Amino acid sequence: MIISSSADYRAAAEKFLPPFLFHYIDGGAYAEQTLRRNVDDLSAVALRQRVLKDMSQLDTSIELFGEKLSIPVALSPVGLTGMYRRRGEVQAARAADAHGIPFTMSSVSVCPIEEVVPQIKRPMWFQLYVLKDRGFMQNALERAQAAGCSTLVFTVDMPVPGARYRDAHSGMSGPNAAMRRYLQAVLHPRWALDVGLLGRPHDLGNISAYRGSPTGLADYMGYLGANFDPSISWKDLEWIRAFWKGPMVIKGILDPEDAKDAVRFGADGIIVSNHGGRQLDGVLSSARALGPIADAVKGQIKILADSGIRNGLDVVRALALGADCAMIGRAYIYALAAAGEAGVKQLLELLEKEMRVAMTLTSVGRVADISGEMLVRES
Repeated sequence: MIISSSADYRAAAEKFLPPFLFHYIDGGAYAEQTLRRNVDDLSAVALRQRVLKDMSQLDTSIELFGEKLSIPVALSPVGLTGMYRRRGEVQAARAADAHGIPFTMSSVSVCPIEEVVPQIKRPMWFQLYVLKDRGFMQNALERAQAAGCSTLVFTVDMPVPGARYRDAHSGMSGPNAAMRRYLQAVLHPRWALDVGLLGRPHDLGNISAYRGSPTGLADYMGYLGANFDPSISWKDLEWIRAFWKGPMVIKGILDPEDAKDAVRFGADGIIVSNHGGRQLDGVLSSARALGPIADAVKGQIKILADSGIRNGLDVVRALALGADCAMIGRAYIYALAAAGEAGVKQLLELLEKEMRVAMTLTSVGRVADISGEMLVRES
């Protein structure tokens, strides 16, 4: 199969993965309107083409939270990454490390922190939810800090799980889910060998390390559903801010007032995100939320953005809308499922090439110079 874009990786991933896993990563909440808007609204952002400005010394690198990044991109936290390829968190982290960008490990990963960190040279980022089980939260923070994770990504847009209709139809949940998943695995022998047989143990590595016993994937939805905390408020984050010694980033901001609250709280950064359209359908796309948030807090706090970013041109668009850095989730999971570590490496190379084309044809030589001046304003 010819690979020229993340869309090609998506098609390859759909062939490789059992349907319950493909639709789990590919799907969104309710009717998936926000899922579609994330991509469509970003694609609709028009840039000013400028020419004859000497782009021979173009530089895609940035500095973020004291780290040098080769491109303004980080890999978003994705739960169950290790189910998409054998020990998937390790493979994705190595690919990000090779390209000089951060990998963010989900707290509900398959591989535990201690398995991934020795595989990479640069510091890993770590993601955490507010859960009722505060013992797990403290244990995860202590282990992440001891392992040298540099940045904490705190996800705040999941006080309850979203209503994801696809999961019931695909076998991720619903009647006879375990039997349906088994039958799907049998019909996808390449996945069954790579992940099903050789990718064990299939459990939530960080939670198992805390509990001292395996926490299987059958417990995944039940554990999260029972432990998400709808009582979450800013005060619940104060002890984490006091404990964590490095940068702390709040993920799941869509409103300027919440962005201002994050500044007042003392966060180092925010991630403008609607969880990839997987939580509340009908909310703003990240592309539409970015401008007002940047107007409210740009310069006071670092602004990252995810949801809908599929290529290097989208990265430039997100930065022009006000982000300091972009994050990708689905795009790299598709590449991981299709071709493992090599797929993620190639995807990041594609992103950088696409960024360079976009920057050259908009006559912007440095990432720091990407701004709203590049946007074609509607009359």
